Amino acid sequence: MKARRPLMTIATALVPFAALAAGFDKSQQYGPDPQLPEPAHALLPQMHVPKVVGWHEGAAPKVPAGFRIDAIATGLANPRNVYALANGDLLVVESTKDAKEPLERPKRPVMDFVEARAHGGTGNAPSNRILLLRAASQGTGRTVPNVLVDHLNSPFGVVVVGDALYVADTDAILRYPFKVGDTAVGGPATKLVDLPAGPINHHWTKSLTASADGHKLYVGVGSNSNAMERGLIAETDRAAVWEVDAATGEHKIFASGLRNPNGLNFYPGSDTLWAVVNERDELGPNLVPDYMTSVKPGAFYGWPFSYWGQHVDPRVKPQQLDKVKQAIKPDYGLSSHVAPLGMAFYGGTAFPAQFQGGAFVGEHGSWNRKELNGYKVVFIRFDGGHPVGAPMDFITGFVDKDGHAMGRPVGVTVDSAGALIVADDVGNTVWRVSAVTSTAKQ
Repeated sequence: MKARRPLMTIATALVPFAALAAGFDKSQQYGPDPQLPEPAHALLPQMHVPKVVGWHEGAAPKVPAGFRIDAIATGLANPRNVYALANGDLLVVESTKDAKEPLERPKRPVMDFVEARAHGGTGNAPSNRILLLRAASQGTGRTVPNVLVDHLNSPFGVVVVGDALYVADTDAILRYPFKVGDTAVGGPATKLVDLPAGPINHHWTKSLTASADGHKLYVGVGSNSNAMERGLIAETDRAAVWEVDAATGEHKIFASGLRNPNGLNFYPGSDTLWAVVNERDELGPNLVPDYMTSVKPGAFYGWPFSYWGQHVDPRVKPQQLDKVKQAIKPDYGLSSHVAPLGMAFYGGTAFPAQFQGGAFVGEHGSWNRKELNGYKVVFIRFDGGHPVGAPMDFITGFVDKDGHAMGRPVGVTVDSAGALIVADDVGNTVWRVSAVTSTAKQ
Protein backbone atom coordinates (compact mmCIF):
# COMPACT_ATOMS: atom_id res chain seq x y z
CA MET A 1 0.00 0.00 0.00
CA LYS A 2 2.84 2.44 0.76
CA ALA A 3 4.14 2.17 -2.80
CA ARG A 4 0.86 3.52 -4.17
CA ARG A 5 0.84 6.82 -2.31
CA PRO A 6 3.66 8.55 -4.27
CA LEU A 7 1.82 7.86 -7.53
CA MET A 8 -1.29 9.55 -6.26
CA THR A 9 0.76 12.48 -4.89
CA ILE A 10 2.56 13.01 -8.19
CA ALA A 11 -0.70 12.94 -10.12
CA THR A 12 -2.33 15.59 -7.96
CA ALA A 13 0.79 17.77 -7.69
CA LEU A 14 1.16 18.36 -11.42
CA VAL A 15 -1.74 20.81 -11.52
CA PRO A 16 -3.50 22.72 -8.68
CA PHE A 17 -6.61 20.54 -8.84
CA ALA A 18 -7.45 21.24 -5.22
CA ALA A 19 -7.67 24.94 -5.96
CA LEU A 20 -9.81 24.25 -9.01
CA ALA A 21 -12.23 22.12 -7.03
CA ALA A 22 -12.36 24.32 -3.92
CA GLY A 23 -15.82 25.70 -3.41
CA PHE A 24 -17.23 24.14 -6.55
CA ASP A 25 -20.77 22.90 -6.06
CA LYS A 26 -21.31 19.84 -8.24
CA SER A 27 -25.06 20.44 -8.13
CA GLN A 28 -24.37 23.36 -10.48
CA GLN A 29 -23.75 20.73 -13.15
CA TYR A 30 -27.21 19.15 -12.95
CA GLY A 31 -29.69 19.86 -15.70
CA PRO A 32 -29.63 21.42 -19.17
CA ASP A 33 -27.09 24.20 -18.51
CA PRO A 34 -24.26 22.90 -16.29
CA GLN A 35 -21.51 25.20 -15.10
CA LEU A 36 -18.32 24.48 -17.06
CA PRO A 37 -15.07 25.64 -15.41
CA GLU A 38 -11.91 26.25 -17.42
CA PRO A 39 -10.17 23.03 -18.52
CA ALA A 40 -6.96 21.98 -16.75
CA HIS A 41 -4.73 19.33 -18.29
CA ALA A 42 -1.81 17.53 -16.62
CA LEU A 43 0.82 14.96 -17.55
CA LEU A 44 -0.85 12.53 -15.18
CA PRO A 45 -4.55 12.85 -14.34
CA GLN A 46 -5.82 13.23 -10.81
CA MET A 47 -6.82 9.72 -9.73
CA HIS A 48 -8.76 8.48 -6.73
CA VAL A 49 -10.58 5.17 -6.68
CA PRO A 50 -11.73 3.37 -3.55
CA LYS A 51 -10.32 -0.01 -2.71
CA VAL A 52 -12.94 -2.74 -3.13
CA VAL A 53 -13.76 -4.70 0.02
CA GLY A 54 -17.13 -6.25 -0.89
CA TRP A 55 -20.25 -6.60 1.25
CA HIS A 56 -19.83 -7.97 4.75
CA GLU A 57 -22.54 -10.11 6.30
CA GLY A 58 -25.76 -8.18 6.80
CA ALA A 59 -24.62 -5.06 4.91
CA ALA A 60 -26.64 -3.61 2.03
CA PRO A 61 -27.05 -0.32 0.18
CA LYS A 62 -29.40 2.32 1.56
CA VAL A 63 -32.77 3.25 0.05
CA PRO A 64 -35.32 5.96 0.96
CA ALA A 65 -38.02 5.49 3.56
CA GLY A 66 -40.90 3.50 2.14
CA PHE A 67 -38.64 1.14 0.19
CA ARG A 68 -36.68 -2.03 0.96
CA ILE A 69 -33.65 -3.53 -0.74
CA ASP A 70 -32.89 -7.25 -1.01
CA ALA A 71 -30.02 -9.22 -2.46
CA ILE A 72 -31.64 -11.68 -4.88
CA ALA A 73 -28.38 -13.15 -6.19
CA THR A 74 -24.95 -13.10 -4.57
CA GLY A 75 -21.51 -14.57 -5.21
CA LEU A 76 -21.70 -13.74 -8.92
CA ALA A 77 -18.77 -13.03 -11.24
CA ASN A 78 -18.85 -9.35 -12.25
CA PRO A 79 -22.56 -8.85 -13.02
CA ARG A 80 -22.66 -5.81 -15.30
CA ASN A 81 -26.18 -5.70 -16.69
CA VAL A 82 -29.71 -6.86 -15.95
CA TYR A 83 -32.74 -7.31 -18.21
CA ALA A 84 -36.31 -8.04 -17.11
CA LEU A 85 -38.58 -10.48 -18.93
CA ALA A 86 -42.36 -10.23 -19.01
CA ASN A 87 -42.89 -13.44 -17.02
CA GLY A 88 -40.86 -12.21 -14.03
CA ASP A 89 -37.56 -13.84 -14.99
CA LEU A 90 -34.39 -11.77 -15.06
CA LEU A 91 -31.35 -12.02 -17.29
CA VAL A 92 -28.04 -11.16 -15.63
CA VAL A 93 -25.00 -10.44 -17.80
CA GLU A 94 -21.68 -11.36 -16.16
CA SER A 95 -18.83 -9.81 -18.07
CA THR A 96 -15.14 -8.98 -17.91
CA LYS A 97 -12.67 -7.45 -20.32
CA ASP A 98 -10.18 -10.24 -20.90
CA ALA A 99 -7.16 -8.26 -22.12
CA LYS A 100 -5.57 -5.02 -20.98
CA GLU A 101 -4.79 -2.31 -23.48
CA PRO A 102 -1.22 -2.25 -24.84
CA LEU A 103 1.14 -0.02 -22.87
CA GLU A 104 1.41 2.51 -25.70
CA ARG A 105 1.48 5.65 -23.54
CA PRO A 106 3.82 6.44 -20.62
CA LYS A 107 0.94 7.17 -18.24
CA ARG A 108 -0.85 3.87 -18.98
CA PRO A 109 1.06 1.76 -16.39
CA VAL A 110 0.39 4.37 -13.69
CA MET A 111 -3.32 4.48 -14.52
CA ASP A 112 -3.60 0.68 -14.61
CA PHE A 113 -1.81 0.44 -11.26
CA VAL A 114 -4.19 2.84 -9.54
CA GLU A 115 -7.37 1.67 -11.28
CA ALA A 116 -6.70 -1.93 -10.22
CA ARG A 117 -7.91 -0.91 -6.75
CA ALA A 118 -11.37 -0.30 -8.17
CA HIS A 119 -12.13 -3.80 -9.38
CA GLY A 120 -13.44 -6.61 -7.21
CA GLY A 121 -11.93 -10.02 -7.66
CA THR A 122 -13.98 -12.83 -9.16
CA GLY A 123 -11.39 -15.47 -8.29
CA ASN A 124 -11.71 -18.53 -10.48
CA ALA A 125 -15.44 -18.04 -11.01
CA PRO A 126 -16.53 -18.14 -14.65
CA SER A 127 -17.79 -14.95 -16.23
CA ASN A 128 -18.70 -13.73 -19.74
CA ARG A 129 -22.05 -15.46 -19.69
CA ILE A 130 -25.76 -14.77 -19.23
CA LEU A 131 -27.64 -16.12 -16.23
CA LEU A 132 -31.39 -16.55 -15.91
CA LEU A 133 -32.90 -15.83 -12.50
CA ARG A 134 -36.35 -17.26 -11.98
CA ALA A 135 -38.41 -15.01 -9.72
CA ALA A 136 -38.83 -16.43 -6.23
CA SER A 137 -42.02 -16.23 -4.17
CA GLN A 138 -42.88 -12.55 -3.55
CA GLY A 139 -39.86 -11.63 -5.66
CA THR A 140 -37.50 -11.07 -2.73
CA GLY A 141 -35.97 -14.47 -2.00
CA ARG A 142 -32.49 -15.47 -3.10
CA THR A 143 -32.39 -17.46 -6.31
CA VAL A 144 -30.18 -20.12 -7.88
CA PRO A 145 -28.95 -18.78 -11.21
CA ASN A 146 -29.32 -20.91 -14.33
CA VAL A 147 -26.68 -20.47 -17.04
CA LEU A 148 -28.52 -19.47 -20.19
CA VAL A 149 -25.57 -18.68 -22.51
CA ASP A 150 -21.89 -19.32 -21.82
CA HIS A 151 -18.47 -18.64 -23.40
CA LEU A 152 -19.29 -15.15 -24.63
CA ASN A 153 -16.82 -12.39 -25.47
CA SER A 154 -17.28 -9.58 -22.93
CA PRO A 155 -21.07 -9.28 -23.35
CA PHE A 156 -23.10 -6.34 -22.06
CA GLY A 157 -26.30 -5.48 -23.93
CA VAL A 158 -29.23 -7.90 -24.21
CA VAL A 159 -32.74 -7.58 -25.60
CA VAL A 160 -35.50 -10.10 -26.40
CA VAL A 161 -37.54 -9.50 -29.55
CA GLY A 162 -40.23 -12.06 -30.35
CA ASP A 163 -38.62 -15.49 -30.20
CA ALA A 164 -35.04 -14.21 -30.37
CA LEU A 165 -32.49 -13.19 -27.77
CA TYR A 166 -29.98 -10.63 -29.05
CA VAL A 167 -26.66 -10.31 -27.23
CA ALA A 168 -24.15 -7.51 -27.78
CA ASP A 169 -20.73 -9.03 -27.28
CA THR A 170 -17.85 -6.59 -27.40
CA ASP A 171 -17.18 -7.52 -31.05
CA ALA A 172 -20.54 -8.64 -32.48
CA ILE A 173 -24.31 -8.83 -32.05
CA LEU A 174 -25.44 -12.45 -31.72
CA ARG A 175 -28.95 -13.86 -32.12
CA TYR A 176 -30.18 -16.95 -30.25
CA PRO A 177 -33.52 -18.78 -30.56
CA PHE A 178 -35.29 -18.11 -27.26
CA LYS A 179 -38.82 -17.88 -25.89
CA VAL A 180 -39.75 -16.11 -22.69
CA GLY A 181 -40.31 -18.79 -20.08
CA ASP A 182 -37.61 -21.10 -21.39
CA THR A 183 -34.57 -21.87 -19.26
CA ALA A 184 -32.30 -22.61 -22.21
CA VAL A 185 -31.73 -21.11 -25.64
CA GLY A 186 -33.10 -23.10 -28.56
CA GLY A 187 -29.89 -23.48 -30.50
CA PRO A 188 -26.49 -21.97 -31.38
CA ALA A 189 -25.93 -18.29 -32.07
CA THR A 190 -26.15 -16.60 -35.43
CA LYS A 191 -23.84 -13.61 -35.82
CA LEU A 192 -25.92 -10.65 -36.98
CA VAL A 193 -23.18 -8.04 -37.39
CA ASP A 194 -19.60 -7.36 -36.35
CA LEU A 195 -18.92 -4.48 -33.94
CA PRO A 196 -15.71 -2.45 -33.57
CA ALA A 197 -13.32 -4.12 -31.13
CA GLY A 198 -9.72 -5.30 -31.63
CA PRO A 199 -6.59 -5.49 -29.44
CA ILE A 200 -7.13 -1.87 -28.38
CA ASN A 201 -10.77 -1.74 -27.28
CA HIS A 202 -10.96 1.16 -24.88
CA HIS A 203 -14.72 1.30 -24.28
CA TRP A 204 -15.74 -2.32 -24.57
CA THR A 205 -19.32 -2.37 -23.24
CA LYS A 206 -21.95 -2.36 -25.98
CA SER A 207 -25.43 -1.31 -24.81
CA LEU A 208 -28.40 -2.66 -26.77
CA THR A 209 -32.11 -2.01 -27.20
CA ALA A 210 -34.81 -2.50 -29.85
CA SER A 211 -37.51 -0.39 -31.46
CA ALA A 212 -41.09 -1.03 -30.35
CA ASP A 213 -41.85 -3.09 -33.47
CA GLY A 214 -38.62 -5.07 -33.09
CA HIS A 215 -37.43 -4.32 -36.61
CA LYS A 216 -34.44 -2.20 -35.57
CA LEU A 217 -31.76 -2.66 -32.95
CA TYR A 218 -29.77 0.21 -31.46
CA VAL A 219 -26.29 -0.44 -30.10
CA GLY A 220 -23.92 1.94 -28.33
CA VAL A 221 -20.30 1.80 -29.49
CA GLY A 222 -17.92 3.77 -27.28
CA SER A 223 -14.77 5.57 -28.38
CA ASN A 224 -11.37 3.90 -28.58
CA SER A 225 -9.63 6.61 -26.56
CA ASN A 226 -10.24 9.41 -24.11
CA ALA A 227 -9.92 12.32 -26.54
CA MET A 228 -8.74 10.94 -29.92
CA GLU A 229 -5.14 10.47 -28.80
CA ARG A 230 -4.99 7.32 -30.95
CA GLY A 231 -6.03 9.20 -34.08
CA LEU A 232 -9.19 9.26 -36.17
CA ILE A 233 -8.68 5.88 -37.85
CA ALA A 234 -8.84 4.14 -34.47
CA GLU A 235 -12.26 5.77 -33.99
CA THR A 236 -13.83 4.47 -37.20
CA ASP A 237 -17.55 3.83 -36.58
CA ARG A 238 -17.08 4.44 -32.85
CA ALA A 239 -18.35 7.03 -30.34
CA ALA A 240 -21.76 6.47 -31.89
CA VAL A 241 -25.10 4.73 -31.70
CA TRP A 242 -25.67 2.29 -34.55
CA GLU A 243 -29.04 1.39 -36.04
CA VAL A 244 -29.08 -2.26 -37.09
CA ASP A 245 -31.72 -4.18 -39.06
CA ALA A 246 -32.71 -7.02 -36.74
CA ALA A 247 -33.31 -9.41 -39.64
CA THR A 248 -30.40 -8.71 -41.98
CA GLY A 249 -27.71 -6.98 -39.92
CA GLU A 250 -27.58 -4.01 -42.28
CA HIS A 251 -26.51 -1.01 -40.26
CA LYS A 252 -25.78 2.71 -40.26
CA ILE A 253 -24.66 5.38 -37.82
CA PHE A 254 -27.80 6.69 -36.09
CA ALA A 255 -26.03 9.45 -34.10
CA SER A 256 -22.37 10.27 -33.47
CA GLY A 257 -20.05 12.27 -31.24
CA LEU A 258 -21.16 10.28 -28.16
CA ARG A 259 -17.99 9.28 -26.32
CA ASN A 260 -19.42 6.23 -24.51
CA PRO A 261 -23.20 5.80 -24.85
CA ASN A 262 -24.86 3.32 -22.51
CA GLY A 263 -28.26 2.58 -20.99
CA LEU A 264 -30.04 2.80 -24.34
CA ASN A 265 -33.82 2.91 -23.89
CA PHE A 266 -36.83 4.36 -25.65
CA TYR A 267 -38.94 6.73 -23.60
CA PRO A 268 -42.19 4.88 -22.75
CA GLY A 269 -44.88 5.28 -25.38
CA SER A 270 -42.60 7.14 -27.80
CA ASP A 271 -40.03 6.57 -30.52
CA THR A 272 -37.48 8.81 -28.77
CA LEU A 273 -34.24 7.02 -27.93
CA TRP A 274 -32.34 8.03 -24.79
CA ALA A 275 -28.86 7.22 -23.50
CA VAL A 276 -26.49 8.07 -20.68
CA VAL A 277 -23.02 9.08 -21.84
CA ASN A 278 -19.60 8.98 -20.18
CA GLU A 279 -17.81 12.14 -21.23
CA ARG A 280 -14.04 12.70 -21.50
CA ASP A 281 -11.55 12.72 -18.62
CA GLU A 282 -8.35 14.55 -17.70
CA LEU A 283 -9.60 18.12 -18.01
CA GLY A 284 -9.91 18.59 -14.27
CA PRO A 285 -12.18 17.36 -11.46
CA ASN A 286 -15.22 19.28 -12.72
CA LEU A 287 -14.95 18.68 -16.46
CA VAL A 288 -16.62 17.26 -18.40
CA PRO A 289 -20.13 16.58 -17.05
CA ASP A 290 -21.46 13.15 -17.92
CA TYR A 291 -24.99 13.36 -19.21
CA MET A 292 -28.34 11.87 -20.13
CA THR A 293 -29.78 12.81 -23.50
CA SER A 294 -32.33 12.03 -26.14
CA VAL A 295 -30.48 10.67 -29.16
CA LYS A 296 -31.62 12.49 -32.28
CA PRO A 297 -31.26 10.77 -35.68
CA GLY A 298 -28.27 12.14 -37.57
CA ALA A 299 -27.16 14.37 -34.72
CA PHE A 300 -23.53 15.02 -33.73
CA TYR A 301 -22.81 15.53 -30.01
CA GLY A 302 -19.26 16.87 -30.20
CA TRP A 303 -16.79 14.16 -29.28
CA PRO A 304 -13.85 14.40 -29.69
CA PHE A 305 -13.65 17.95 -30.99
CA SER A 306 -15.90 19.66 -28.46
CA TYR A 307 -17.91 19.05 -25.31
CA TRP A 308 -21.33 20.20 -24.12
CA GLY A 309 -22.15 21.54 -27.53
CA GLN A 310 -19.46 23.73 -28.99
CA HIS A 311 -16.87 24.06 -26.19
CA VAL A 312 -13.63 23.16 -27.99
CA ASP A 313 -11.34 20.55 -26.40
CA PRO A 314 -7.89 22.19 -26.57
CA ARG A 315 -6.08 18.84 -26.63
CA VAL A 316 -7.59 17.51 -29.84
CA LYS A 317 -5.29 17.81 -32.85
CA PRO A 318 -6.07 18.31 -35.65
CA GLN A 319 -9.17 20.20 -34.67
CA GLN A 320 -12.22 20.31 -36.97
CA LEU A 321 -14.14 23.51 -36.34
CA ASP A 322 -16.67 22.65 -39.04
CA LYS A 323 -17.67 19.65 -36.94
CA VAL A 324 -17.77 21.77 -33.79
CA LYS A 325 -20.35 24.02 -35.45
CA GLN A 326 -22.59 20.98 -35.94
CA ALA A 327 -22.39 19.82 -32.31
CA ILE A 328 -25.62 19.98 -30.30
CA LYS A 329 -25.95 20.16 -26.53
CA PRO A 330 -27.12 17.16 -24.51
CA ASP A 331 -30.39 17.36 -22.59
CA TYR A 332 -29.32 16.91 -18.97
CA GLY A 333 -26.03 17.07 -17.07
CA LEU A 334 -25.34 14.52 -14.33
CA SER A 335 -22.15 16.27 -13.02
CA SER A 336 -18.59 15.30 -13.78
CA HIS A 337 -17.07 11.80 -13.78
CA VAL A 338 -20.03 9.90 -12.28
CA ALA A 339 -19.63 7.22 -15.01
CA PRO A 340 -23.27 6.40 -15.81
CA LEU A 341 -23.50 2.89 -17.25
CA GLY A 342 -27.18 2.00 -16.84
CA MET A 343 -30.52 3.71 -17.29
CA ALA A 344 -34.13 2.55 -17.03
CA PHE A 345 -37.40 4.45 -17.30
CA TYR A 346 -40.00 3.65 -14.68
CA GLY A 347 -43.26 2.43 -16.20
CA GLY A 348 -44.49 0.23 -13.36
CA THR A 349 -47.26 0.89 -10.84
CA ALA A 350 -45.62 -0.33 -7.63
CA PHE A 351 -43.73 2.89 -6.83
CA PRO A 352 -45.45 6.13 -5.81
CA ALA A 353 -46.85 8.33 -8.58
CA GLN A 354 -43.94 10.77 -8.66
CA PHE A 355 -41.72 8.05 -10.12
CA GLN A 356 -43.92 7.46 -13.15
CA GLY A 357 -42.07 8.14 -16.39
CA GLY A 358 -38.83 9.14 -14.65
CA ALA A 359 -35.39 7.62 -15.15
CA PHE A 360 -33.16 5.61 -12.82
CA VAL A 361 -29.44 5.94 -13.62
CA GLY A 362 -26.70 3.62 -12.35
CA GLU A 363 -23.59 5.72 -11.63
CA HIS A 364 -20.57 3.45 -11.44
CA GLY A 365 -18.46 6.21 -9.91
CA SER A 366 -15.52 8.52 -10.55
CA TRP A 367 -11.79 7.90 -10.78
CA ASN A 368 -10.63 11.24 -12.26
CA ARG A 369 -11.17 13.50 -9.23
CA LYS A 370 -10.07 13.62 -5.58
CA GLU A 371 -13.58 13.74 -4.11
CA LEU A 372 -15.63 10.73 -5.17
CA ASN A 373 -18.67 11.37 -7.33
CA GLY A 374 -21.34 8.88 -8.32
CA TYR A 375 -21.25 5.45 -6.65
CA LYS A 376 -25.04 5.45 -6.42
CA VAL A 377 -28.30 5.08 -8.30
CA VAL A 378 -30.13 8.35 -8.88
CA PHE A 379 -33.67 9.10 -10.00
CA ILE A 380 -34.50 11.94 -12.37
CA ARG A 381 -38.08 13.10 -12.72
CA PHE A 382 -39.54 13.67 -16.20
CA ASP A 383 -42.33 16.04 -17.18
CA GLY A 384 -43.76 15.99 -20.70
CA GLY A 385 -41.05 13.60 -21.83
CA HIS A 386 -38.19 15.81 -20.58
CA PRO A 387 -35.98 15.59 -17.46
CA VAL A 388 -36.65 18.26 -14.82
CA GLY A 389 -35.23 19.24 -11.45
CA ALA A 390 -32.22 17.82 -9.63
CA PRO A 391 -31.40 14.10 -9.36
CA MET A 392 -32.68 12.30 -6.28
CA ASP A 393 -30.25 9.97 -4.51
CA PHE A 394 -32.21 6.72 -4.59
CA ILE A 395 -29.70 3.97 -3.72
CA THR A 396 -26.59 4.98 -1.78
CA GLY A 397 -24.19 3.40 0.71
CA PHE A 398 -21.95 1.62 -1.79
CA VAL A 399 -18.89 3.28 -0.19
CA ASP A 400 -18.27 2.68 3.51
CA LYS A 401 -17.18 5.15 6.20
CA ASP A 402 -13.51 4.31 5.53
CA GLY A 403 -13.82 5.19 1.84
CA HIS A 404 -13.82 1.58 0.64
CA ALA A 405 -16.20 0.33 -2.04
CA MET A 406 -18.48 -2.46 -0.93
CA GLY A 407 -20.17 -2.36 -4.33
CA ARG A 408 -20.62 -0.28 -7.49
CA PRO A 409 -23.90 -0.06 -9.44
CA VAL A 410 -23.94 -0.64 -13.19
CA GLY A 411 -27.01 -1.77 -15.17
CA VAL A 412 -30.57 -1.14 -13.95
CA THR A 413 -33.98 -2.40 -15.05
CA VAL A 414 -37.58 -2.55 -13.80
CA ASP A 415 -39.03 -6.03 -13.32
CA SER A 416 -42.55 -7.18 -14.16
CA ALA A 417 -43.74 -6.44 -10.62
CA GLY A 418 -42.51 -2.84 -10.77
CA ALA A 419 -39.39 -3.27 -8.60
CA LEU A 420 -36.02 -1.79 -9.51
CA ILE A 421 -33.23 -4.29 -10.25
CA VAL A 422 -29.57 -3.26 -10.00
CA ALA A 423 -26.40 -5.07 -11.09
CA ASP A 424 -23.50 -4.49 -8.68
CA ASP A 425 -20.34 -5.60 -10.43
CA VAL A 426 -17.69 -5.34 -7.70
CA GLY A 427 -20.12 -6.45 -4.99
CA ASN A 428 -21.00 -9.43 -7.22
CA THR A 429 -24.64 -9.01 -6.28
CA VAL A 430 -28.00 -8.31 -7.91
CA TRP A 431 -30.21 -6.06 -5.77
CA ARG A 432 -33.99 -5.64 -5.86
CA VAL A 433 -35.68 -2.48 -4.53
CA SER A 434 -39.40 -2.66 -3.81
CA ALA A 435 -41.91 -0.21 -2.36
CA VAL A 436 -43.42 -0.99 1.03
CA THR A 437 -45.60 2.08 1.60
CA SER A 438 -49.39 2.04 1.46
CA THR A 439 -49.24 4.24 -1.66
CA ALA A 440 -47.62 1.46 -3.65
CA LYS A 441 -49.47 -1.38 -5.27
CA GLN A 442 -47.56 -4.55 -4.43
